[in-house]
Amino acid sequence: MELYLCRHGETEWSLSGQHTSVTDIGLTKKGEGESLRLRKRLQKESFDKVLTSPRKRATETCEGMGAIVEPLAVEWNYGDYEGLTKEQIHRKKPGWNLFTDGAPNGESPEQVGKRADLLLKKMGRGKVAIFSHAHFLRVLAARFLGLDPQMGELFSLSTGSLSILGYEGTPIILLWNQTF
Repeated sequence: MELYLCRHGETEWSLSGQHTSVTDIGLTKKGEGESLRLRKRLQKESFDKVLTSPRKRATETCEGMGAIVEPLAVEWNYGDYEGLTKEQIHRKKPGWNLFTDGAPNGESPEQVGKRADLLLKKMGRGKVAIFSHAHFLRVLAARFLGLDPQMGELFSLSTGSLSILGYEGTPIILLWNQTF
């Protein structure tokens, strides 16, 4: 299996650092350009499946790729922290860390990890591209590699980026956070 992790292009909220899960916003002009360059890079590839989060920012990023909407690929549900920046959250709860604390009235790291596990199982084998969101993709990568969901904290993803996971006897990172 090869898994191509494609983070959506820039949005107003990703630019401002606001946590965006259920709020359905589109791409900025820069995000549209990032998406175009990402799709151009992926044209060289032949995929067994192309999946996308149902959120507008992800579906716009994979436009024309023939992606199937996959509800499991949505972003981490930030609950009460939806729309807030990390700085705003730290004023309310100093020391807060999404990957250890989760989100009040949203998802815990364990819940996101279970969702990632379900998606990995559902994907099966082959070469798969998935268009999704930063925090969810970070947990998905951790689970693919056999790590706890909290270890997703170690992986950073830029908007419009491509990362590739695969196998070399064991799960490995073939490419991480490439931007175009």
